[in-house]
Amino acid sequence: MGFSEKQEELVRESWEMMKEDIPALSLHFFTQILEIAPAAKGLFSFLKDTDEIPQNNPKLKAHAVKVFKMTCESAIQLREKGEVVVNDSTLKYLGFVHLQKGVVGPHFEVVKEGLLRTVEKGVGEKWSEEMKGAWSEAYDQLAAAIQAEMNKLEAAEINNNKETAEKEAAVEIHS
Repeated sequence: MGFSEKQEELVRESWEMMKEDIPALSLHFFTQILEIAPAAKGLFSFLKDTDEIPQNNPKLKAHAVKVFKMTCESAIQLREKGEVVVNDSTLKYLGFVHLQKGVVGPHFEVVKEGLLRTVEKGVGEKWSEEMKGAWSEAYDQLAAAIQAEMNKLEAAEINNNKETAEKEAAVEIHS
């Protein structure tokens, strides 16, 4: 069926509402993530060495804004292009960072749930199942793009390790 104009509008409209309260919503977003999965704290450099979520941490706010904004952009792309198209260098970077941090499939689900709870709080009475579906679809497509890049990087790393091992074995055989 594709991503409808109405879905895109719901994501854009709610994002515009949320922009007005980004500091509080960023804090809420990470509070939700850690409420769902306390062990996720170790995945975020700005949360690792603290017992509480730092309220005025610029990295926390910046990370939350990136997630909100990229999900919103994904909604627009889904409507316009039928797929999420993330800039190659951005996608490679996201794949690399998520791979290095040890992020796996279930982590994306935790972030999605935190995102949905945050959007619900951010839009209040305007929240609906239709809005939830729109944000879910946009986020799922973005997460799928990041996970596909992670898989590519992991496969490339395995191939590089295999080639290195083969070269080392060949050197040893000829020594």
